[in-house]
Amino acid sequence: MSNTLKPAISCDTMPQGTLSVEQAQARILESITPLHDTETVALLQAGGRMLAQPVYAQMNVPPHTNSAMDGYALRHADLVEGVLLKIVGSSFAGRPFAGVVQAGECVRIMTGAVLPAGADTVVMQENVQCEDHAIHVSGKLQFGENVRHAGEDSKVGDLLLVAGHKLNAADIGLLASQGIAKVAVIRRLRVAFCSTGDELKILGDTLQPGDIYDSNRYILHTLLQKLDVEMFNLGVVRDTRESVEMVFRHARDMADVFITSGGVSVGEADYVTDTLKSMGQVNFWKIAFKPGKPLAFGTLGNCLFFGLPGNPVSVMATFLLFVRPAMLALRGETLPLVPEYNAICDTPLKKEPERKDYQRGICERDKQGQWHVRSTGNQGSHVLRSMSQANCFIALPLEWGNVEAGTAVTIIPFEGLM
Repeated sequence: MSNTLKPAISCDTMPQGTLSVEQAQARILESITPLHDTETVALLQAGGRMLAQPVYAQMNVPPHTNSAMDGYALRHADLVEGVLLKIVGSSFAGRPFAGVVQAGECVRIMTGAVLPAGADTVVMQENVQCEDHAIHVSGKLQFGENVRHAGEDSKVGDLLLVAGHKLNAADIGLLASQGIAKVAVIRRLRVAFCSTGDELKILGDTLQPGDIYDSNRYILHTLLQKLDVEMFNLGVVRDTRESVEMVFRHARDMADVFITSGGVSVGEADYVTDTLKSMGQVNFWKIAFKPGKPLAFGTLGNCLFFGLPGNPVSVMATFLLFVRPAMLALRGETLPLVPEYNAICDTPLKKEPERKDYQRGICERDKQGQWHVRSTGNQGSHVLRSMSQANCFIALPLEWGNVEAGTAVTIIPFEGLM
């Protein structure tokens, strides 16, 4: 299993000066400066967010020495063979024993209850025999056994979490145990997105000859939901220079990331890349990648720009492999390892050399734990159904041609990505 980006190959080896997948990914990440703007949120809304400041312990946890078991609190020095210890009271969680355990005495105690003064050890109730308000202890018991000491988890002043840490469920619990109700986190990314094309209609409209419903904004909305960002859906933009320039200005003023779909090829009505050239800066716009060779990347003022292809499968593939890692880096996350696995391809695959091809597949493990994958069929970038049926990409190297059944391939499962 490989989890790192491979070294980029030379541009000179690429057709028509296009970038390799690895070069494009590297260029994107090199251009990113993580956000530093912060906001304070309630603890219940902080899961998955990036801490803006280190957090230190404000109190000892646990705040008091307590019992790790249901049993009896006693003095270890009293554990003489055959001795009976008198039960003088009880200690429950939230209702501690108020007295002091004297020689020859013990206190019934519950898990989490404060250890009474004078006691230093807890015996499990399973190792006790009760006789007329007294107990006899069987077996050996070490000094301090079954006792949890104050500050054993954390002490006042301990560094609990560093700035830049992504808060998970355990972290939220840790902060709650300190009584911390709010934390400072990096603010949510602001992401604007739109679709371009005169043929696109919104759901509910009546289709005329040549029209199609816009599915790309629904795809992007769902993918962005997984990343917990602030979204600005800018709708469908018509294929005029004025319309494209207007939405560019709007997105530039509101967003950290602007994503378009469609209009990045070389057609007469494709204005996206030209508008980026005039209003911002183009880093690249072609990669040796399938599905999705025309991928425009650049900057629009302080906003990162991604011009995705128009076909829906290309939108999903380019988003997952290029846009998603950029957004994680922008909010300061350490890039998660992309899960790639070796698999046996059970079906032949058609492929042309000169582009790295991410085909849709269905993967599963056999009884021996070996991954197998098969194609979902038609790999056209407009065939959204084959993407809906898939649960992984089959990543085929740039230089490969057709793939025979039985060939070892690399797969990228969709679990956690979509």
